[in-house]
Amino acid sequence: MRLLRHLALASLVTLSAPVFAADKDMSPYGTAKVDMHAFKTINRVYDVNYPDVQHLNALAGFITNVDKVVPGKSVVVLHGPEIRVFAKENYEKYQATVDKMAALSKAGVEFRMCNNAMHGSGFEAKDIVGFVTVIPAGFAEIVDLQAKGYKLIMPTVTAVKDSRYIDHPELKQAVAPELKQTTVK
Repeated sequence: MRLLRHLALASLVTLSAPVFAADKDMSPYGTAKVDMHAFKTINRVYDVNYPDVQHLNALAGFITNVDKVVPGKSVVVLHGPEIRVFAKENYEKYQATVDKMAALSKAGVEFRMCNNAMHGSGFEAKDIVGFVTVIPAGFAEIVDLQAKGYKLIMPTVTAVKDSRYIDHPELKQAVAPELKQTTVK
């Protein structure tokens, strides 16, 4: 019986050794590697159909971040309720968002709007801001661009900002003063 206890204790110590040998960061898996490699040229088509027009703001950030590191063309195909944001009659209401999209357009991002969705929304081409091109059909445009080598991106909007603090809200308090010091100059 005594031998059995000693074997059990030895097994427990041996099995828990990797946990105790972990780095100071409380993980038995070490620290992430960093691979900030360059990307080859990749043309992209963004399939956009957002019920919540606020998602266009996140899309603008997403496209900007991708375009910084991935050379190639970006085409946004609009074919959902977000179409109303691009209507001239709604410019005042959505000015900040439209201005972000216009800045992307000026930087080379193409905006193409589905004719079917536009008409289904009650708009005509004359109602839409000038940096958007109306095309026959959104899905057909996406398929055509894919046939030309464009890679499909279906950007799902989920916020990652500050997600670290969901599990550790106390860290946000500790980091916040440092952030203020580095951003205020």
